Amino acid sequence: MRKARAKKRPLLPDPKFGEPLVTRFVNMMMLDGKKSTSYRIFYDAIDIVSEKTGEGNGLELWKEALNNVMPHVEVRSKRVGGATFQIPVQIRPDRKVSVAMKWLISYARKRNEKAMANRLAAEIMAAAKEEGAAVKKRLDTHKMAEANKAFAHFGRF
Repeated sequence: MRKARAKKRPLLPDPKFGEPLVTRFVNMMMLDGKKSTSYRIFYDAIDIVSEKTGEGNGLELWKEALNNVMPHVEVRSKRVGGATFQIPVQIRPDRKVSVAMKWLISYARKRNEKAMANRLAAEIMAAAKEEGAAVKKRLDTHKMAEANKAFAHFGRF
């Protein structure tokens, strides 16, 4: 790399909860630059989660769901002597969060509830209970890394 690594820009906390993590999630969920729509979907989903679980704080359940979806290892492809190996690698903490958010959002979009807020709420509740498609994706990723543990000596990335 010729230049220095780009600085991390600080994220402003979201207006309702004051959490920078929520802003990061909303930015990932946003389509076509419509941040206000993205915020509305997220807040509605949190309200739905609060109602359905009977607990006052849906945000805590969202954080728990995010933790349940976070992978600890992933596989990276590397060519060694004409063969491509899947090499298990530890994930950096900031990437763990990003990957978990991406999976939560993408599997929420694939659900078949009517509104996006309902889909997201359902995926959050499922992930908080250690079930749902996003948690299955994490388990599959871990299984893949476990299966390819023999190739771990091939290297650092």
